[in-house]
Amino acid sequence: MNLEALMTEGRNPNTVDIDRLSTEDMLRKINEEDKKVPTAVEKEISNIAKAIDIAAERLKKGGRLIYIGAGTSGRLGILDASECPPTFGVSPEMVQGIIAGGDTAIRKAVEGAEDNIELGRLDLIERNLSNNDVVVGIAASGRTPYVLGALHYAKEIGAATIGISCNPNSEMKNLVDVMIAPVVGPEVIMGSTRMKAGTAQKLVLNMISTGVMIKIGKVYSNLMVDVQATNEKLIHRAKRIVKLATGADDVAIEKILDETDYDVKLTILMILTGLEKSEAQELLEKAGGHIEKALKENRTKRNSTINA
Repeated sequence: MNLEALMTEGRNPNTVDIDRLSTEDMLRKINEEDKKVPTAVEKEISNIAKAIDIAAERLKKGGRLIYIGAGTSGRLGILDASECPPTFGVSPEMVQGIIAGGDTAIRKAVEGAEDNIELGRLDLIERNLSNNDVVVGIAASGRTPYVLGALHYAKEIGAATIGISCNPNSEMKNLVDVMIAPVVGPEVIMGSTRMKAGTAQKLVLNMISTGVMIKIGKVYSNLMVDVQATNEKLIHRAKRIVKLATGADDVAIEKILDETDYDVKLTILMILTGLEKSEAQELLEKAGGHIEKALKENRTKRNSTINA
């Protein structure tokens, strides 16, 4: 293991005096380093876009998006995956997070798990990985054996593979279909990749999951139209989303939300088109769940009827 060759393991010349600074000056040093993260991510936008397009196509065909990592990287994947069902109304199966060492490792380090190359393979086998799925390997170093083992197996069976690392030209690069490598430089505290590298990974994961959900029709304009109204806060959010999308009055909104069992997307389409529930459902299915496509199809149909 040649840690000296890894940029994420380098010693940051800008923070060698951080232990001698006042609290405020210490925080300014951290903040200055954090400012480099969005710029590093920006340089990878074309690769992130490729990853989103690949993942969206796979998910449309019934595939899954599976994040896999160790330590901080694994926890970040689990965080992003766990927020997709309540935010976008998808099944917990569609976006999954796997961490070396299992659920115990979410809260407590499981020593040796990240060094086990076979364990990454076994964890994907346990989830019945198929060639319809997308595996996103997350490792700040780009060389974590557990993650590399998972990516090797994913390639073997024909799953799409995406890598996220903060080191350029990592081992991971040769294993994946798309490599995303925001280079944030050495950490404020040498090797503490939960800091800049972790922040960069979180930003990339946010972009991937959000971009994929937009592509598969979970967003109309910038509204979360597949939100699940499972508590009081989300019930109010559902009503507000319908209001913003349609401009309808509150009585009409509540009436149709009740009729659709709080299916926000279907409610919006019914209000905007004036269609009955069954007709709107059929139109939405034909449009692959995209409200904008459904509205366009409805306009085309109405214009054809008028011109006939």
